[in-house]
Amino acid sequence: MVPMHDHPGEWASTDPVRLLAIHDTPLSVDEVLRAVGDDAAGGTALFVGTVRNHDGGQDVSALGYSCHPSAQDELRRVAEKVVAEFPVRALAAVHRVGDLRVGDTAVVVAVSCPHRAEAFEACRKLIDELKREVPIWKHQRFSDGTEEWVGAC
Repeated sequence: MVPMHDHPGEWASTDPVRLLAIHDTPLSVDEVLRAVGDDAAGGTALFVGTVRNHDGGQDVSALGYSCHPSAQDELRRVAEKVVAEFPVRALAAVHRVGDLRVGDTAVVVAVSCPHRAEAFEACRKLIDELKREVPIWKHQRFSDGTEEWVGAC
């Protein structure tokens, strides 16, 4: 345990990054929430990204995610950046790869912090940086038969 503040209840484990994964199977929101549970956290923020049925004015019929072999390492780097910037008690992020259908869960991230405002900010930073920095690509297929590749995440 490493003391973070004066109150013993604010002691944190040595690594607040509790769960980072890239899966080719369905994701569990419950698993992510369990991973960020922390008795000293007053706020937990969760983001769940799902496959929507449209993009850019076109109907999406399906999509697939693929990733570079370095994606897990980059996910760790992004998580550590968020932990360095915010008073994170616990953090988790999981992303799906493979073929997904409309309505499927594609990404789940969560952060717990001492207070709600910092949990919201840290969670937003986590998903935004994941989308910007982690080499995960989306291949969208549209109902009219066209398709497109979309940059990271």
